[in-house]
Amino acid sequence: MLAVVKRSGVTEPFSRNKVVRGVQRACQGRPVDEDALQQLAHRVEEVVRSTGSAEIASHEVGLAILGPLRDLDEVAYLRFASVYRAFSSVEDFEKEIAELRTVQADGEEPAEAP
Repeated sequence: MLAVVKRSGVTEPFSRNKVVRGVQRACQGRPVDEDALQQLAHRVEEVVRSTGSAEIASHEVGLAILGPLRDLDEVAYLRFASVYRAFSSVEDFEKEIAELRTVQADGEEPAEAP
């Protein structure tokens, strides 16, 4: 069984449904259907299980969500990233949007910020 270690140190079983619920909030009002959310959650689960570890930090789960969500819906990605990365200013959004534009222009993956 795969376990997620939260920032508080609490450990809980990995839940694909919890991934879906978190992403649903970011996708609220966006043209994203339930099948796409389920596929995203499946991709995230595959990524975290591929580490081969019995435990994974919640931070790593969040990182695994960002890439597929960016591909699915950029507005939802910005919403999720703003909470996940604790944006505190308009400049944080501007930087993330600039990175999105770079990815669109040259198809490269941006470096993940801590």
